[in-house]
Amino acid sequence: MSYLTDFFETHQVKTPTIHAEEVAKFTAAILEVSDYYLPYQNYSVLQNPFRKFPYYSAVNVDGTCFHKIKRDTIFEGSERWEKDARIPEEAQWGKALYNAKTYDFDKGHMAKREDVQWGNDVEAARLAAKSTFYYTNAIPQVSKLNRGVWKSIENYILHHEAVKNSMKICLFSGPAFREDDPEFLKTVNDEVVRLPYLFWKVVYYVKDNVLHRAGFLTSQKRILQKKRIVKPVSRSEGVRSADFNSFKDAETYQVDVSFIEKISQLTFEAAAETFQNNEPEKIILSRVNVRSSSNESVQLEEIVSNMNLKL
Repeated sequence: MSYLTDFFETHQVKTPTIHAEEVAKFTAAILEVSDYYLPYQNYSVLQNPFRKFPYYSAVNVDGTCFHKIKRDTIFEGSERWEKDARIPEEAQWGKALYNAKTYDFDKGHMAKREDVQWGNDVEAARLAAKSTFYYTNAIPQVSKLNRGVWKSIENYILHHEAVKNSMKICLFSGPAFREDDPEFLKTVNDEVVRLPYLFWKVVYYVKDNVLHRAGFLTSQKRILQKKRIVKPVSRSEGVRSADFNSFKDAETYQVDVSFIEKISQLTFEAAAETFQNNEPEKIILSRVNVRSSSNESVQLEEIVSNMNLKL
């Protein structure tokens, strides 16, 4: 079953809508947006055929029937990533990108494997987890981001909120496609690859019969440059992204969802927000460093209580 807009019994949460400028690109290419909306098990993806990465993933998470499954037991044999045969091969990056010689990044799941790992039984959960291994659900992310505090926030939302409290949540994740996205150092199949550096996440939940939402943002721009994964950015190109240069790599910020709408060119379902701040607020507090923590869940609990993340 794909992403459900009526997953909550009392409220609907529709998928984000892309702006008119993006729709015009589909029209000019004689394509239908709906053909690139791809349903999977417990989630869906809207693929951007022009950048060959997803605009977003839309996930339903049901903490009441989550199943814990080890990653190495999902496949009968070795782990396999595939292109989605429902859309043209040329509309999605694949093995050629991730096997490139200057490859130094992870296949960053947009729909987190564990988030969809629920169902009536373990086998249903396993098949859902397996369905996240499509290239349409991945974007290159450096390990410091993919396995760092961004992952910690994901794990907190899933395990310490949805599963622990038997909650349902709707979760959207994706990149902000920008004009100043840096170019991958090597061409792939003689094509230029521009790698997104800003990633966002919006979580919806119902509390006291009111629909709420919370937004998060992270960046990997400087790490891409430091690791020499992308071409150097000229000074003039850097000026265009001045608003985002204060974001430190692999650190996560809580932001108003309207801020995410501005940078992603997406429109999200309206909902109440506890976080009311026009400025992004860094989640890693000066007294708390999640990345070096030996007791991560306790420190995240503290972060959540201090940063208005409590669902």
